[in-house]
Amino acid sequence: MSEQPEHDRPEAEADLPRWLHDMTATGEDHASVQRRVSTFGIVAVLLIAALLGVIGYALYQRNQSQPTEGPAPDFSVTAFDLARLDRPGERITLDSLKGQAVVINFWASYCAPCRDEAPMLERVWRDYRDQGVVMLGINTDDIESDALAYMDEYDITFPNAPDQGGRVEDDYRITGIPETFVIDRDGEIVRHFIATPRESDLRTVIERALDS
Repeated sequence: MSEQPEHDRPEAEADLPRWLHDMTATGEDHASVQRRVSTFGIVAVLLIAALLGVIGYALYQRNQSQPTEGPAPDFSVTAFDLARLDRPGERITLDSLKGQAVVINFWASYCAPCRDEAPMLERVWRDYRDQGVVMLGINTDDIESDALAYMDEYDITFPNAPDQGGRVEDDYRITGIPETFVIDRDGEIVRHFIATPRESDLRTVIERALDS
């Protein structure tokens, strides 16, 4: 039987990629071709996923402890009036904390990473509270009863205050929660942690803030 003229071949075959057309021309069966195409597709997807993962991790590492320079914005908040907390019901301003290192942590009860870091923050606070460090939790966009239950669940004792109207988060330009700022004795931001910091990193930055 004579070879089918090029112009009489089915349109689908004419549109095949060159490498696939060559395999078909050599008599390789359809199932074998399909397996090869499927394997190629899986490998390509895995390579792309791995590349995106590397890029994402690099960006996370860069932003996770991104430094922010300059004076910290002043604020005025009224602490939750809970006997278990330090400074219950007090009005707290950044200006009133001058001369001390300040750690400000933005959080909410519905935030899973906030829950993960809560025990660590309390542990660090208890180690530094008598060394001239004030840790202040700023509760954002939360239901008060949920916030109170959260602090009870994690045995939080450092001062915490609701961010009425979101003024503090706006002034500090946070992009999500949790975020943590470490401020030195002169009111200058030493470090801005985006997401949960490693405990060792937080302690190192607090030491820097105390030495300034």
